[in-house]
Amino acid sequence: MLIRIDDLMGPEIAALLDAHLANSRRFSPPGSIHALDLSALRAPDITFWTIWEGSTLLGCAALRELAPTSGELKSMHTAEQHRGRGIASAMLRHVITVAEQRCYREIYLETGSMEGFRPSRELYGKFGFVQCRPFGNYRPDPNSVHMRLDLTRGGAART
Repeated sequence: MLIRIDDLMGPEIAALLDAHLANSRRFSPPGSIHALDLSALRAPDITFWTIWEGSTLLGCAALRELAPTSGELKSMHTAEQHRGRGIASAMLRHVITVAEQRCYREIYLETGSMEGFRPSRELYGKFGFVQCRPFGNYRPDPNSVHMRLDLTRGGAART
């Protein structure tokens, strides 16, 4: 598997992000969807990666810089047909490593509180993310779970 920074120009990534947004819409009411579309992911404060096996796109993730010492995990998604192979773990390890190289003290994320998002919350928990109060521009929402990974305590769990 190869993880690389993506320019968000290929048709494969557009299709994967459409699937990501459709998944968000399936589980979350409209006012509680915080997934970014293709154009929003092109913002200069976001680094976007894809993970490939040969010419097959397996998944993606992004890291938005919130401040010089913190970031937010965005758009973490594994193609449905490739789930259960450790792709999300590989991607999350990569994002955490980059955050540590940038000397971030913490990474935040927002995910859904519904059952459909349980596997994501469990994955984040295995890596050391814990629930926290809303951060940035997020507001309290019963459909959202906010999580934080403290990178100052000797690094994250690398399951």
